[in-house]
Amino acid sequence: MANSQADKFEIIRQLALAASGGVNLSQASHRALQQAADYVGLQAAALFLWDEEFKVTVTVNYAASEAVRQRLLTLEEELFVSLRKTRNLVSAYLSFGGDTPLHSFTLPLRHGQRVFGAVVGVQEGQRTTIAEDDFLEALSALLALNYVAEGIASGKSIPRELLSKERLSAIIETAVAVNHEVNNPLTAILGNVQLLLLKRRDLDADLTAKLKTIETSALKIKDVTQRLMRITAPKSVEYSEGTKMLDLSSDENESK
Repeated sequence: MANSQADKFEIIRQLALAASGGVNLSQASHRALQQAADYVGLQAAALFLWDEEFKVTVTVNYAASEAVRQRLLTLEEELFVSLRKTRNLVSAYLSFGGDTPLHSFTLPLRHGQRVFGAVVGVQEGQRTTIAEDDFLEALSALLALNYVAEGIASGKSIPRELLSKERLSAIIETAVAVNHEVNNPLTAILGNVQLLLLKRRDLDADLTAKLKTIETSALKIKDVTQRLMRITAPKSVEYSEGTKMLDLSSDENESK
């Protein structure tokens, strides 16, 4: 395939039409990867979808030979997977030296803030993949939209599941922050109040009652932070007109 602007747009057009036309996405993705490889000059390209633990659930790949396919898979397994898990890698363009220079890239398939897959490729020779970074990033974004759209059309509710996981993840992050920032001073408050209550014989009844009120309120705050940490199925309730809040009143939101 000749390297031209028309070819670039034709690849994008065919992929978009495939998604809207109900074409099998694995087949459409394979064709798009092959055309993109021809256009950019890649020896191999692959698409991976994974779950929350980075376990691959879908693989689509194209390669000029089995040897170069294995080279791509080795880069994915030994380099990119490790960096995603340990360094939260999202995208990268890399070049390796040697008698025959090797270039590789990984670009995300994402929905909102959630990355659920990647497109990777390898290229040999002097020309680098970063020369076509705009095209490759557009291709990855369109592939991601296609898989999300397939979920909507097939009733798999992929976007809803992704959004639910993103929401739960945000709640857990907030809960951790709240526990870290609130529990330390709260522990100090409770500790001092309870020490004073041990000396209640030396305190008048009014002061003792106020200290008990402080203790009860502090324990309620502690209970709220613990409920936040236990949430597994977040549910909202009406707080005021047009405003909702997270429901912490029931154990239905917590793990059994």
